[in-house]
Amino acid sequence: MPALLNALTVSNRRRFGAMMASAAFLALGLGISPPASAADFVWSMVTNQAGLGDQGFNDLAKLGVETSAKELGGKPLVIQSSNQSQFVPNLKQAVDSGSTVTTGVGFGIRDALTEVALANPGAKFTLIDAVAVDKDKNPLPNVASITFREHEAAFLAGIAAAMTTKGTRVGFIGGMETPPVIRFLSGFEAGLRYIDPKIEVSATYVGSFTEPAKAKELALGIYDLGADLIMDVAGGGGRGIFDAAKGLGKGYWVIGVDTCKGQFAPDNFLTSAVKDVAGAVVYSNKAAANGTFKGGTVSLGLKEQAVGLCPDNIDTLSPEIIAKVEAATASILDGSLAVPANAEALKSFNPASK
Repeated sequence: MPALLNALTVSNRRRFGAMMASAAFLALGLGISPPASAADFVWSMVTNQAGLGDQGFNDLAKLGVETSAKELGGKPLVIQSSNQSQFVPNLKQAVDSGSTVTTGVGFGIRDALTEVALANPGAKFTLIDAVAVDKDKNPLPNVASITFREHEAAFLAGIAAAMTTKGTRVGFIGGMETPPVIRFLSGFEAGLRYIDPKIEVSATYVGSFTEPAKAKELALGIYDLGADLIMDVAGGGGRGIFDAAKGLGKGYWVIGVDTCKGQFAPDNFLTSAVKDVAGAVVYSNKAAANGTFKGGTVSLGLKEQAVGLCPDNIDTLSPEIIAKVEAATASILDGSLAVPANAEALKSFNPASK
């Protein structure tokens, strides 16, 4: 299990734990004794077009397959895609290589993985951030379709943002309007509203997840409008947002997603809304090794300790922010607070701050 939460106390891990396969989430996969054929396991993944080095879910999925090989035996196989036309042939290559489980990364690979999974019903797949269905809209039985409740983590990030900004405008830059990005935006806006409904959000999209120069240009434009904080959901392109804040100096903040990204601009990094993609990959692979793999849909959020705030610098957030985040987390877990996952649900979301 990747030990990525060492900076947290046991108490804080329980509240903010992510980026590591949690005990609750991985319970079914622990204690596995790999069978004699463990050396033959092939744990493969196919990236989306952003590829490795995105400091996001491609890198996290790679960590998941590498951890699987280390813990279960066999070998990892990582196949990079530079454009969408490579998805189907890359997925076929993985299957033809004897892949035990083939992981497809990102919403954009859904259709390609669905096609290959339908053509290879005896093969096993994991799909991150989307659901693979047949023509009757039924989830495919040979695909573990894993989505995250990103909006829950983004809600906590929105609280931190609202209690940090010195003005009444913040920004949001997404790569493309995919369902996970929309969930991030909806949760972020709801978290802001939870603290201060007067805060406005300037939201825009790069058009891809691979263009840091364009993301930087958009970020500078939002900062020029008077914002002092931007949430980065631009994938590998998000480096440009950090560069923009770093160039402007202290007092300009960035909130990341997927992983902790403080290394890009230590003085400008507030937190990240992280999610445990690596743990999801390991869980699915362990089930395959144990003979308990099954397709269908899995939704992971705070309850499963699969999303949260960045653990690396959690202690730098003020006690007041921590208190609000803890209260909101408790309300989400007990069901008294439902975080909106889309624009329609956000319209009717108007809780009083507690």
